[in-house]
Amino acid sequence: MYVLFLLFQILGAVILGFGVWILADKTSFIAVLQMSSPSLKTGAYILIGVGALTMLMGFLGCLGAVNEIRCLLGLYFTCLMIILITQVAAGLVIYFQKETLKEELSQIVKDLIENYDPLNEDEKNLQDAWDYVQTQITCCGWTGAKDWEDNKIIISQNMTQYPCSCSNRSEDLEEESDFCHLDEPVNGTVSSNNWPVHEQGCMDGVEQWLKDNLGVILGVCTGVAVIELLGMILSISLCKNIHSEDYTKVPKS
Repeated sequence: MYVLFLLFQILGAVILGFGVWILADKTSFIAVLQMSSPSLKTGAYILIGVGALTMLMGFLGCLGAVNEIRCLLGLYFTCLMIILITQVAAGLVIYFQKETLKEELSQIVKDLIENYDPLNEDEKNLQDAWDYVQTQITCCGWTGAKDWEDNKIIISQNMTQYPCSCSNRSEDLEEESDFCHLDEPVNGTVSSNNWPVHEQGCMDGVEQWLKDNLGVILGVCTGVAVIELLGMILSISLCKNIHSEDYTKVPKS
């Protein structure tokens, strides 16, 4: 019985840690979203709050079970029900608004690419995070390398520069961030087709990553929901047992 309450404390710690990781991470695609979209930062704070609340509920549930305090068990049940309903509602919102979220994400990345400037220290963390994404996923731009043709610096250089993190040449990747120059002059108009970069856009890479890890994501979500349901069933069962005790058998002073 008490193992379940302990699981909730561990679960709360994991959720809280995930929220902190979103806020602290500066080298992945999460960092790009976190620094560009206020909604993700708000979501991270919500995760921290839910994690802390879950840990507290695990402690209160255990305390209520040990001391047979019905109000604590009732509070534990109510909070778990609210958390579960909130999770289901959030999942439904994400599912039905996925196209809107996809368009918002696309606009965030395209704005980042358009204004990418290695000399801009204010945006360095965000730009380094995007370079990391392109290097790790071996992709270029959001839909493709053509997205980089809208970059102001590349336009000013007549397309003779390209992002080093997009390059398919190992010597360019040593630059980590910044722009690389074409080795040989190109006759006629220069475009992204002349750059030695990856053809795949990062949108396809991110979608593929989600598909590859969909089973793990759904498994974790299902496991959390099952644990929460078990906690609700256990708490209501304990409440009933406490309520049904025969207090007439207690010796009177």
